[in-house]
Amino acid sequence: MDTSKPDNSGYTEPGVSGMVADWAADKQAFDMPWGKLMMWIFLLSDTFIFSIFLTGYMNVRLSATDNWPNPSEVFALEMFGHHLPLILIAIMTFVLITSSGTMAMAVNFAYRRDRRKTVLLMAATAVLGASFVGMQAFEWTKLIVDEGVRPWSNPMGAAQFGSTFFMITGFHGMHVTAGVIYLSIVARRVARGDYEQKGYAIVEIAGLYWHFVDLVWVFIFAFFYLW
Repeated sequence: MDTSKPDNSGYTEPGVSGMVADWAADKQAFDMPWGKLMMWIFLLSDTFIFSIFLTGYMNVRLSATDNWPNPSEVFALEMFGHHLPLILIAIMTFVLITSSGTMAMAVNFAYRRDRRKTVLLMAATAVLGASFVGMQAFEWTKLIVDEGVRPWSNPMGAAQFGSTFFMITGFHGMHVTAGVIYLSIVARRVARGDYEQKGYAIVEIAGLYWHFVDLVWVFIFAFFYLW
């Protein structure tokens, strides 16, 4: 067989020499849309930022001289005459994880070109995300108004509690809010049929962002609320 001629796979030669020849010919090395690649790069940079935030939080907590507030008591609610620790946080976590499932199904139906189910599932994901932000706003209001927690002070213990809490959960809440807006815009364009010709890769790209936001919350939940 003459290996100098291209075969069905597109390579001119086998082995390292063929790979060098292909790359030198300016051929596509990875079959990935630019939008998806740029989203992965953005998520990688965001991973560094959240990692720094959580590492800084752990350093501040371990080095604090005052007693660190017990999250189970700080975030407890009185409901139906019962004292329920972390009940709101548990509901928020359930809502966000559920939204990850609806987003995954939206991507599945998008590639099946089922516009109606894709739009409905993306809308459901956006509604769940908005519900999460609403519950977070309630949580912040309770801490600020009822408990008197500030970024620079905390009547329940270490002053650093407020600054780390508002910084980390606020930054994540901004991501969720941006994700809700992003999903709403994409869902509207899917409903109009804007992606019938170019394909539905944009839905998967939006899903990557949303799954990342959900994953970050799992780490925040573990490090901030359970520790």
